[in-house]
Amino acid sequence: MINQISAPLQVQAPLQNTQPQASAGKTGFGDMLKHAITDLNTSQVQSANMTQALAEGKNVELQDVMIAAEKASVTLMSAVEFRNKAVEAYQEIMRMQM
Repeated sequence: MINQISAPLQVQAPLQNTQPQASAGKTGFGDMLKHAITDLNTSQVQSANMTQALAEGKNVELQDVMIAAEKASVTLMSAVEFRNKAVEAYQEIMRMQM
C-alpha cells in the first residue's frame, strides 16, 4: 500500500514576541523533526520486517517488499540531505563575522 505524500512544509514568518507561546494546532520545529525521525525509523523497520518475512518464505508479495525497501531508501536519503544542509547552514553561520 502506498501512502499519500504529504504537502511540502510551509515556512512561517517569525513571531514578533520571542516568548514561547502554546497554541493549539501549531507544531514547532522540534516536533516536526521528531515526527520525521519517527517516520524514518518506521519505514526502515517495516522494510526490514518485510525483507525478513520474504527470506523466511512467508506469504509476502515481492513487489510489496521492493516498494517498502525503496520507500525506506528514499526516506533515508532525504534525511541525510536534510542533515547535510543543516550542517552546511550551521558552518556558514559560524563563518560570519560579528
